[in-house]
Amino acid sequence: MYETRTEPVLSTTRFLRRLATHGLFALALVGVSLLIGTLGYHSLGRQTWIDSFLNASMLLGGMGPVGEITTTSGKLFAACFALYAGLMLIGITTLVLAPVIHRILHTVHLEEPDVDESEEG
Repeated sequence: MYETRTEPVLSTTRFLRRLATHGLFALALVGVSLLIGTLGYHSLGRQTWIDSFLNASMLLGGMGPVGEITTTSGKLFAACFALYAGLMLIGITTLVLAPVIHRILHTVHLEEPDVDESEEG
């Protein structure tokens, strides 16, 4: 997927396309996670739709839960979703930043073409 250190750096157009692909994939993961969280808080936590959406959004954004959950199944779901959301925050951040970090490292570590010693002096 990524170019090796012997290959040239991607053109700006191809890099932006790669960045957009990673961004769209991250957006899809956030959307699916938000749907799962909203449904779980609504059905298991017995929260209203808007409160369920708020709770899922806050956890996926790394902020923490809001509102009280009174059911045991809701509390179990909230605990599992909180762990999942923390890992998703790290994973999605990595997914979005990976092309940028790779481009920087690739530029820094790009191998110079071999120069014949007889040409140097």
